[in-house]
Amino acid sequence: MRIQVLQHVPFEGPARIADWAGRRGHSLAVTRLDAGDSLPALSTFDRLVVMGGPMGVGDRDAHPWLVPEQAFIAAAVAAGKSVVGVCLGAQLIAAALGARVFRNPHKEIGWFPVRLTSQARGLGLWDDLPDSLPAFHWHGDTFELPDGAVHLATSAACRQQAFLLHGRVLGLQFHLESTPASVAALCRACAHELVAARWVQTAAEIRGVDPGLYAAVGRTLELLLDRLPA
Repeated sequence: MRIQVLQHVPFEGPARIADWAGRRGHSLAVTRLDAGDSLPALSTFDRLVVMGGPMGVGDRDAHPWLVPEQAFIAAAVAAGKSVVGVCLGAQLIAAALGARVFRNPHKEIGWFPVRLTSQARGLGLWDDLPDSLPAFHWHGDTFELPDGAVHLATSAACRQQAFLLHGRVLGLQFHLESTPASVAALCRACAHELVAARWVQTAAEIRGVDPGLYAAVGRTLELLLDRLPA
C-alpha cells in the first residue's frame, strides 16, 4: 500500500504509523505543509494519513495551506481513498466534509481512557477489543460527526473521540501513534498548554507512565490500520 502523510508541525510526525508501515512493507511519503511542500496528486497514494498540530481548522490567516488541504481531503474521500485523521487530522476531515469544528468544553491533555460506543461493534474494526481502551490526548477542540459517519468512541472529557465513514474514513481525536519520543516532543513544544485543569496532566505525569501503555495503544493502532480497507 502507498501511504501519504500530511504533516503540520515538525513535532507531530507519523511516529508509530511509520514503524507499522515499514514492518508491513508499505511505502510512506510525508508532505510537510508547514514547510511549503505541495500537495501530491491523488493518483500517487492509496491511503491518506492526516496528522495533528496545535493550530485549529479555522486558523487560515496564520496557516493558509489549511484551505487547500481541506479541499484535498474532501477530494481524497470522494475518490474512494482510505483516509485516517489523528487529532487535528480528524477535525480537518470533519470540516472538509461539512461538519462543524468547535471548542470542546474541556482541554484534554494526557493519558485518559476512551470508551467504545455500541455502534462501534459489528463494523469489523474493534469488534474483539474491550469496551475501554487507553489513549493519549492533546486537544482543545472537537467536532460534530460528518453526515453518515458512525460514532465510535467517547471519553469523560470529550464526547466525539472517533468516527468511521464509508467503512474507510477513520477519524481519531486521540493519539494511538504515540511513542515516548513523540510524547516528549509534544511536551517540549506545547509546554505552555500544561496548565492546571481537571483533564490536563502535568508533564511528569504524561512522561512518567508505565511503558506498557505505549505497547497497548500501539497494538490498537496496528489493528485498526491493518483492518481499515485500502
